[in-house]
Amino acid sequence: MTAPAVTAIVVTYHTGPRLKECLYALCADPEVAATIIVNNGNPEVMTAWLTAFASNQDQVSLLHTPENLGFGRAVNFGAASASTSHLLIINPDAVLRRGSIGSLQDAASELNAPWIVGGRIFNLKGREERGARRRELTLFRAMTRVIGWNTWTMEHDAAPTDPVDMPVVSGAFFLTSAESFKALGGFDEGYFLHVEDIDLCRRCREMGGRVIYDPGAGALHYGSTAAVDSKTVARHKADGLSRYFKTYARGPLERVLVMLAMPFIRAAVLFKAH
Repeated sequence: MTAPAVTAIVVTYHTGPRLKECLYALCADPEVAATIIVNNGNPEVMTAWLTAFASNQDQVSLLHTPENLGFGRAVNFGAASASTSHLLIINPDAVLRRGSIGSLQDAASELNAPWIVGGRIFNLKGREERGARRRELTLFRAMTRVIGWNTWTMEHDAAPTDPVDMPVVSGAFFLTSAESFKALGGFDEGYFLHVEDIDLCRRCREMGGRVIYDPGAGALHYGSTAAVDSKTVARHKADGLSRYFKTYARGPLERVLVMLAMPFIRAAVLFKAH
């Protein structure tokens, strides 16, 4: 049986030269039928390179946005132009490992929409990076995380050998179906940068779908390559956490706890960016 065709969606904002490695790997991978690049804001030199690159690749489309839309909104913008039944969301500073698409599709082969399957994300030393496997995000876990006690991400836990259900996988590298993405309404565009993947995974599970982590798929992630001020990124992260906890607060008591905890969480996130 022929595997469903896959479109890779890459959102780029002042990414730097690692973007080229990302795109070369996608175009060289026989399991990627098409690539959509969303130019969310790049220097003129990189924009010119992207334009030339796309014009010389039949399977590559380049979409320009009028402004920096934020990650989730830009992914939604790109996904709207995809014509394949499967979508691969991958960061512009991540390099897809050959054979990963097939592994992700095998993990999803018996799933009903909506579903999301994420893979292993590793650094230059081959070590698993933070965030590819995560427990459910709670106020307690957020507060312990920002003070340096990690009760949330699972990169130091024993790695599974086969695909397993996971509360949260990373938005930097995951496969989903176009049907699933549409059923979920895509990313919540109220998140500008960070936390939108946590929200997407939660909505998927709450709709009766499944989120899977597949250790057989992988991507090398350089990380922190965008020329963006760390304080700006931290503010977006704090805003995302605030939106998430306010959205999912259940009852008056939990809303009060969110109101009391968020100033501390915000201050800690911003302090770490200094």
